Amino acid sequence: MSESDKSPRKPGEPDGDQAKRGAPKKERMKKFYKTVTLSPREGEGGAALLLDGRPVKTPGRQPLALPTEALGEAVADEWRAQGAEIVPESMPMTRLVNTAIDGVQGNETAVADDIATFAGTDLLCYRADGPDGLVALQTSRWDPPLRWAETRFCGPFQLSEGVMHVDQPEGTIASVRSSLSELSAFELTALHIMTSLTGSALLALAVAEEEMTPDEAWEAAHVDEDWQARQWGEDQEAAERRAARKSDFDTAARMLALLRA
Repeated sequence: MSESDKSPRKPGEPDGDQAKRGAPKKERMKKFYKTVTLSPREGEGGAALLLDGRPVKTPGRQPLALPTEALGEAVADEWRAQGAEIVPESMPMTRLVNTAIDGVQGNETAVADDIATFAGTDLLCYRADGPDGLVALQTSRWDPPLRWAETRFCGPFQLSEGVMHVDQPEGTIASVRSSLSELSAFELTALHIMTSLTGSALLALAVAEEEMTPDEAWEAAHVDEDWQARQWGEDQEAAERRAARKSDFDTAARMLALLRA
């Protein structure tokens, strides 16, 4: 899978080339608040973010309310860390929470369906037919999470060599989809980001269920890329793009952990 294939782009978001062509820079907002606090939500659990005692809204004008106090503190810390100006790039958890509230709440079924679709064409199921070193590396890194998934979802996953499509058993994918139906909008948001960035719903689910660490899953997702880099050397621009994607992946994995803390 290529670099661009693994990089999700939100609707309306410019691609890298558009950005380089001189998209106008937005002026940063001056910091307008002094205090950042959390207010418990009566009867609902979790907390709402307050700036100078006033509730905050998402870009979609929804209350910025967090389902757990731990996640609320992570978001509040980003707001507390702002200096004279508000720098959105330094607030990845806030951006992810806004996506969950404005984009996923009310659309949970569609997001879960999309993750399940990824499982039907999962990275772990498409193996190289050579060279031997790459084949062995894929086997060592991909077989353990694949075996876990087969046990977890009570069904087999079929393997293919190269890019030849292989249909996965309907019952196995239905089991994956059923497990996703139990998740909240926040959990689905994190899983969808992780799935899109790795090309593997199974790796994302393994992290969610603490079968793998985020670093283990990220390394497994980049077996092919790392193999090529060892053979031909690392491209600096590709390395920078990968580092940016890894940061997004880690934020999503951290959100999952905070939701379950």
